[in-house]
Amino acid sequence: MRIPLFSSASEKKVYRRKGGGGGRSGGGGGSGSGGSRGGSSGSSSGSGGASSGARAPVSIGSGSSSGGKTSAISYGSGGGRVATIPSGQLFSGRSQGGGTRGEVFGSRTYGSGYPGVTGSRGVAGLGFPFFFWPVIWGPAALGGAAYLHSTEYGDANNSSRPGGALTTVPFSSSSGNSTFHIVADNATSTSLLSSVASNCSSVLASNSTGSQVMLAFAPTNRTQPQPEQAVQYFRASSVTLTLDGYNDTAALVEDGGANETHAPLPGWVDTSLLSCLNQTIGAAAPLVDGAPAFLSHPIHGLNALSSMWLIWFLLTTFF
Repeated sequence: MRIPLFSSASEKKVYRRKGGGGGRSGGGGGSGSGGSRGGSSGSSSGSGGASSGARAPVSIGSGSSSGGKTSAISYGSGGGRVATIPSGQLFSGRSQGGGTRGEVFGSRTYGSGYPGVTGSRGVAGLGFPFFFWPVIWGPAALGGAAYLHSTEYGDANNSSRPGGALTTVPFSSSSGNSTFHIVADNATSTSLLSSVASNCSSVLASNSTGSQVMLAFAPTNRTQPQPEQAVQYFRASSVTLTLDGYNDTAALVEDGGANETHAPLPGWVDTSLLSCLNQTIGAAAPLVDGAPAFLSHPIHGLNALSSMWLIWFLLTTFF
């Protein structure tokens, strides 16, 4: 008998480039180059930020483009089974789900942060391990490398996007020399605005502690975050952290390869705020949990075998 919750840790999640694309605004086909692991990766440990916090539900929409999932959890664990998007739905044939908190960090490369995907760049044709769609950098007419400009996810304001249209929110350092931006769907940006304000208040400027204005992200507006300013991607490139004044020309080269060398961060960057932002986003970015919360804790009054049987029964009955 195969018990779903305890089966085969050896079943590796690999999110292959598969299936057609299509957003309701600006959809299209789905082949292209993928995400590189070059650059400096994040980590789930380090100074600043918070490795845990208050779990809170975050609405991500009707579920029509997220496998029926209508909410994610800040500080949630993620996980769950990997499913194939059925025929007739957006991105049918691609995989979705299964991404865990420990797999959230990517690198400075667009297309990073996908569990099991290595050695390429970009987001075309990929699955959705965290259900959320990747950040997009606008049409090819903006210039730069083609891998940055996949059209299959529609525009930044695509209403089909889980969590809502893309938005950007600024965070300035108390030292006055660094301004970062988070780019993500509206639900994620709103959630992270609160988490960062709570965790990083000691290194944030007074105008960046939760009252700052969150703007609709417009890739064609050159005063807003640009791909060469990205210092970290998270959650299958669906969350991006950028730094004003950083110019990573490697991001604009068409084929940097798996070992591409990113420009070093400027010497003036406020590393305390950068660390706090990285760790907070990595810990708090909302994830779709794989099972109801009560299944994640011991069941009072039942021995181990009985608990395993009950969990198996519930999962096979309701999932």
